[in-house]
Amino acid sequence: MKWMKESNRMKHFLYAIPCSLLFTFFFSAGLAAGMEFKDKTWGGKWDWLDLTATLMGGLVGQIIQILLILMIKHLCF
Repeated sequence: MKWMKESNRMKHFLYAIPCSLLFTFFFSAGLAAGMEFKDKTWGGKWDWLDLTATLMGGLVGQIIQILLILMIKHLCF
């Protein structure tokens, strides 16, 4: 995964984890699209790899969230 080491994609990945952990994967997907839209409107280009890195981080955060919910449910009931 050499492409993850380029640019600031690890930041995209890592920042999406707590966002989807606290909210959902769809929240982090909205953030990813918003960040790319911002880059495009400020004269940059839409970067699909940045978007993918953010979505991957969102998926990791959502998985952690589901596991935490299941653990809490198991402990309480």
